Amino acid sequence: MAEVLDTQVEMEEDTQRGRFLTFSLGKETYGIEIKYVTEIIGIQAITELPELPEYIKGIINLRGKIIPVMDVRLRFRKNSRDYNDRTCIIVIDIMELSIGLIVDSVSEVLSIDDQDIVEPPQMNKGQHNKYIKNIGKVGNEVKLLLDCEKLLTEEDLDGIGEVL
Repeated sequence: MAEVLDTQVEMEEDTQRGRFLTFSLGKETYGIEIKYVTEIIGIQAITELPELPEYIKGIINLRGKIIPVMDVRLRFRKNSRDYNDRTCIIVIDIMELSIGLIVDSVSEVLSIDDQDIVEPPQMNKGQHNKYIKNIGKVGNEVKLLLDCEKLLTEEDLDGIGEVL
């Protein structure tokens, strides 16, 4: 029985391998490994919480589950932008926590072959973009592939944990 379950898990991981949900922030296109994504919802009422970083906008009630939401624009130190009908919340599971990522718009799910995924260039010695895990080459375009587990710091997790 355990062997059957192991095989099912491996098959599920294989079908998700190399698949990314892409979204936009301004002119850039980012990708998140599909294995982290649980759902995509439209923007909704957000309850603000005190003493959290500016990029943690607050919490939402998603079918009875309280989920913190992060504005990815602010996390990446981009200018804030008014939310509109294209603004989405991508709900992801990282480190046993569900969190909503507020993005300008969701694009599509892409399959990117391993040979088309490269490490980001090291621009400054010792300096690198900690949120970008890899770069996906898709035709003539590049997709910045996020490292979901680095979006939140230990401090963020502690602060959110205290509130929830």
